[in-house]
Amino acid sequence: MKTKPFIAIRPAEATVAKIAAVPYDVVDSREAAELAAGNPLSFLHVSRPEIDLPAGTGIYSDAVYAQARKALSGLVESGAMLRDADASYYIYRQQMGGHVQTGVVACCHIDDYGDDVIRKHEKTRQDKEDDRTRHVLETGANTGPVFLTYRDVAAIDAVVAECSAARPLYDFVSDDGNRHSVWKVPARVTDTMRGLLDKVPLAYVADGHHRAKAAWRAGSELRAAGAGPDAECNWFLAVLFPASQLMILPYNRLVADLNGLTADAFLARCGEVFTVASGAAKAPSAPRSVSMYLGGKWYSLAWPEFGGDPVSVLDVSVLQERLLAPVLGIADPRTDSRISFAGGIRGTGYLEAEVDSGRAAVAFSMAPVTVGQMMSIADAGAIMPPKSTWFEPKLRSGLFVHEIR
Repeated sequence: MKTKPFIAIRPAEATVAKIAAVPYDVVDSREAAELAAGNPLSFLHVSRPEIDLPAGTGIYSDAVYAQARKALSGLVESGAMLRDADASYYIYRQQMGGHVQTGVVACCHIDDYGDDVIRKHEKTRQDKEDDRTRHVLETGANTGPVFLTYRDVAAIDAVVAECSAARPLYDFVSDDGNRHSVWKVPARVTDTMRGLLDKVPLAYVADGHHRAKAAWRAGSELRAAGAGPDAECNWFLAVLFPASQLMILPYNRLVADLNGLTADAFLARCGEVFTVASGAAKAPSAPRSVSMYLGGKWYSLAWPEFGGDPVSVLDVSVLQERLLAPVLGIADPRTDSRISFAGGIRGTGYLEAEVDSGRAAVAFSMAPVTVGQMMSIADAGAIMPPKSTWFEPKLRSGLFVHEIR
């Protein structure tokens, strides 16, 4: 790993709660507009700038990126966001109910991404890559951090604990009830922190694959245009969390119809593949089982351990290859409009409501993938099936901005 402290653009203490916003990719334009309504400081004006343009404006139009640049400049010029005088690392702690995770905010090197020192487990979509790459280039900044993880290092934990014992720069509760606290790493500890982080052999993209790829593409493009090895475009904004602290929620599935089968016929087909039991819990308690909601009832679909590579043994892979594809006709879950996905944060009540309303014919409640499984797949150079991991809590955007030029 290569990391470095950076000169952050960050909110004034008085404005942080109004500026901090959900990541751009967990809301659509309508939802972003609703969240930012009446709050001109919301960072969604930067990350989803189409909300401030006339209805019908294409989300990838020139005007969108110009508006993002204007919104970011406006936050700085108004004093709502300030540019630090010195380069620093930061500590970022999140609390969601009883769950707490504390990471180090740093700049990581695009070469580590390109050389697979920072490993990936998802494919990226070209249109989303293009969008975020242009957003970086037009604003001249990484406006949202990449969520990275690494195998725990006790010495890093000790420094983080020391730094976070002081009074925080920020300490606020966001509108979703999660608590966010930030500390600046003192200058006297900076070299120690950098030395420890630079000994971490590998990091993994937990969330933010498109942001990471966009940072790499933007930096590579600026290099090709003449940026040197010391230029800021060689670095991108990230928060690094120890793996043991992360929480992955399930990513559940809904299918619009039963591919011409009656409910009874579909249940019979399920029984040919899995051990089926009625009256099941709404969420599986262990891997190698799925809870299925069909016709107002919950069923358990269970199976013995199958051999195979780290991807093929995932519950989402078994469900896809043994039921969704051959029985329900979902050949490619990335593109088939008959399947939709629901992050575990929505709960099983959402699945029941979708089926009971007729918007879906059947729902599948999954057990969450583990961080260890995610790392094993990335280490193997493999890709997880789409919509396999849902990390919570989400990193707030707007707490830190890294200028690349």
